Amino acid sequence: MFKNYIKITWRSLLKNKTFTILNSIGLSVAFAVAILLSMAGFFDLSYDKFHTNSKDIYKVYSMWQNPKGPQVSVSHAAPLMPAIIDEVPGITRATRHLQQEAVLTYGEKEINMDAIWVDADFFNMFTFPAIKGKMNNPLEKQSDIVITEETAKSLFGDEEAIGKTVQIQINGKDESFTVGTVVENNPAQSTLEFEIAVRFEREADYLGSKDNWGARYHDIYLQLGENVAPSQFDIATRSLVNNNFKERIDNAKRDGAQPDADGLYYKFELLPLEDENFATFKNGYVQVSRSNVYLVLGVAFLILFIACVNFINMSIARSGQRLKEIGMRKTLGAKPKQLFFQFWTESLFVFLFSVSIGVVISILLIDEFKTIFRTDVSFGLILSPVTILLFMLGILIITFIVGGYPALLMSKLGTIQSLKGKLDVSGKNRVRDALMVLQFGIAILMIAGTLVLHSQLDFMRNKDLGFNKEQVLSFPLDGKKNSYDALELLRNELAGNADILEISGADNNLGYGKDGSVSSSMFGFEYKNRVINTNYLTVDYDYVETLDLELVTGRNFSREFASDRSGAVINEAMAKEFGEKDPLTAYISFSETLRFPVIGVVKDYHFENLDKTIAPITMMMSRDYDLYYGYVKVAPVNLAKSYDAVKNAWARVSPNSKFLGSFLDENINRTFRKEERMTTMITSGSILAIALSCIGLFAISLLIVNQRTKEIGVRKVIGASVTNITFLLTKDFLKLVGISFLIASPIAWWFMKEWLKNYPFKINLSPMFFVAAGLLAAVIALCTVGGRTIKAAKQNPVKSLRTE
Repeated sequence: MFKNYIKITWRSLLKNKTFTILNSIGLSVAFAVAILLSMAGFFDLSYDKFHTNSKDIYKVYSMWQNPKGPQVSVSHAAPLMPAIIDEVPGITRATRHLQQEAVLTYGEKEINMDAIWVDADFFNMFTFPAIKGKMNNPLEKQSDIVITEETAKSLFGDEEAIGKTVQIQINGKDESFTVGTVVENNPAQSTLEFEIAVRFEREADYLGSKDNWGARYHDIYLQLGENVAPSQFDIATRSLVNNNFKERIDNAKRDGAQPDADGLYYKFELLPLEDENFATFKNGYVQVSRSNVYLVLGVAFLILFIACVNFINMSIARSGQRLKEIGMRKTLGAKPKQLFFQFWTESLFVFLFSVSIGVVISILLIDEFKTIFRTDVSFGLILSPVTILLFMLGILIITFIVGGYPALLMSKLGTIQSLKGKLDVSGKNRVRDALMVLQFGIAILMIAGTLVLHSQLDFMRNKDLGFNKEQVLSFPLDGKKNSYDALELLRNELAGNADILEISGADNNLGYGKDGSVSSSMFGFEYKNRVINTNYLTVDYDYVETLDLELVTGRNFSREFASDRSGAVINEAMAKEFGEKDPLTAYISFSETLRFPVIGVVKDYHFENLDKTIAPITMMMSRDYDLYYGYVKVAPVNLAKSYDAVKNAWARVSPNSKFLGSFLDENINRTFRKEERMTTMITSGSILAIALSCIGLFAISLLIVNQRTKEIGVRKVIGASVTNITFLLTKDFLKLVGISFLIASPIAWWFMKEWLKNYPFKINLSPMFFVAAGLLAAVIALCTVGGRTIKAAKQNPVKSLRTE
């Protein structure tokens, strides 16, 4: 029996080559895209789950109240972790974590490495498998370091790494460390990344900060014991907060801050490690959202859904050609369940063939997919036995539903009705029409999303950020030389180059440079019996001129005034914090006797990402803090030539450092990677959704035109024009597109409105986005159906009537 099903299936599919090919193409492409997008979604969802203890590890963050509302931070003071271990029960392990670059020297090699400074428990908490050296508790000794395979290759080549001595520059001095362990390279799904790991006690600021509750500069991770609820951490740490943050709480009360729902002004909470990659700290709260991941999986599902709708619609439309076959089978004794399994076998055959082609396509496109979406997905994510079993079960369920409905519809037809060949597939078919409305509704939703996303991305790219991003080059000041001395040497090297206009430096970058590093510094101080919080930026001379920041009042730092090293330049947002009529009368207070006067105010500029409002910032020139980035303003001509000039000059200043320079507009564009990825994904999904919808629409229109050949001939004989006939055949399809527009537009508007709430600087959500999406869908549908209908309308009516 099964062999007979296969034979009839093969003959039927070959007989209807056009529909078999259209179905196979649509399903194959849909499966290929769904596989790739699903891998990307599962890859993101797997972040940090490779750690054996991932479900028990948490990151500590603090929440406090100030007059502006709640604030949140993950930076903590060095003595906090030991205090938590002593006072809070149920903690199995704990580690501080500070990520910053370090200069390593081995022989003639001098390499800037991504280092983490952690406590001894770090490698007992997190799973970074050791492959050489000490396997258990590798950071037990403060003189030992842990490096990755890639780091070992960079430093030692093919030599044995274990036992080698390297120097790390700490506080301007080279200190010796021994390589005790080599671990595997960081997994792609790891939030924590490093090239070397060093004990936290050897960090440059540790000795001066180990008992200082006011110096907050590192993260803390805790591993809780079994049956310990993270929700109790706040309660367990309240006595610790009251003992060590009393002054801060008193200041908050004095300044008019309101307590939270629990009546607290300061508290500690825990963020699960598996949520860290999806967490954002905005508006004083921690927000964990996997919406982008679910959006990726949602697009995969919608594309597959549209392809399945095509299959159902074409199967129903094509059923009119198989009525006599069904009637004859019933006359010869075929039972409904046998007919059902015959048609279902055809569906299963097409689906299995399409899945096979889809897998091949996804294998061929995976490298391009990884490049476009900036992801490290691999088929290893879906090649587990459980995943494959679930995938095959899903195929069976989909084919049973998608192929089963048309099969059930046809198997239930009466014998006489089937033999007469009477099934009104050209008239009203509510299921088919509803599916087409849903199909085009999804396409319109995705088109509208594409238009809004592109507009918001263009808006952010072209927004005036308040500084010169096209002509300014930034690069890390790597190497052993003092950063201020290195910049002065660079000025001397480039002094005779007319294309080099300004040179300066700062301790933070604008946007994301090639090194991928980003950081921020904040501090609070007392000003006239209230606390003011501000971002802090250490700069060198000419910073304002290099970036073309606009000076609103006062003056910039000047070499002519030695006292400027004890002065401050602020932005307008910071000037508002002081509340003075003349901000030049304000000052930054570090103590009762140490006050830095404000000498100038610059116009607000976007020193953080565009998903944040412009916060207060204070620029100072204290030589107690290093500069980490150089800035060079070049002439607007010969940008490539100027880049090479800076690169060559830096090679002479710091020959052992790798030059990682990029213009600020490139840095800013890197901050839009999330938006770019989402826009590319939605755009690709929209194009594919429209293409798949048109494949189904074309196939259905082809069938309906063929079934109405006699009607077209009669209408032409009695005088109907080509335009009249074309309109007659296309109006029903356009009506369905119109209904789709009316349903999809409000949904698209709501989704886009909610998404734009994440951006304080955004476009206006114009109705034209949705009108354009609807018109585009209608035009594409008209073009898809129009070609075939015009050809049918132009056909000789005598031939049509004779054939009928």
